[in-house]
Amino acid sequence: MLGVLLLAFSLVTIVHSELCRPDAQNAFKVRLSIKTALGDNAYAWDASEEYLFKAMVAFAMRRYSNKETTQISNVLLCNMTERVSFWFVVTDSARNMTTVPGSEVEAAVRMNRNRINSAFLLTDNTLQFLKISSTLSPPIEPAVPVWLIVFGVVLCLVVVGILLLVVSGIRQRKKNNHESAETGDLEDKCDTPVTTENGIPCDILDLKAGQINGVYAADDERFTPL
Repeated sequence: MLGVLLLAFSLVTIVHSELCRPDAQNAFKVRLSIKTALGDNAYAWDASEEYLFKAMVAFAMRRYSNKETTQISNVLLCNMTERVSFWFVVTDSARNMTTVPGSEVEAAVRMNRNRINSAFLLTDNTLQFLKISSTLSPPIEPAVPVWLIVFGVVLCLVVVGILLLVVSGIRQRKKNNHESAETGDLEDKCDTPVTTENGIPCDILDLKAGQINGVYAADDERFTPL
């Protein structure tokens, strides 16, 4: 009886080794960078961590397929390295000698990637499923709608343009008024006649108040005493 059990166990081990091997059908390679992610707080990868990984993959498969048939024993690990990399497959719970299609495993892992990362305190960059693309974070929606931002920018440009036109118009009007005033003064100066007497320019006589020529005034004063 003991020999039969040992033989059965040996056969299962051989079958599992054939199912879980590098580049086998439906197999995935995992690489962890615990030291890089956690530094001095890095934990050692041991049998307990392997058990947790199997449990998380089984959880992902259950949650994805809504079936409770996947057990931890259905997750097989192989080719473990000291730098914490290994391969894994998920066997079919109904037919333990076959593996679950890789597309289903990939979909389950992608669906629960954040939960798996959180269990090991890692991220997509430090817990890598090499044949499974990283999950994409949902796009961040701005607090203000994009159309409202565009409308605000356009409105500001319109207002600035109007203000520039108004200021430019005011400056142009002042400039024109100033030039008109200077032109008027220049014309007045050009129209004013300048009289000369004996080669000396004389001021224009004020016809209302009158103006005394200094030359004749001096002559009058000179002859008055006589």
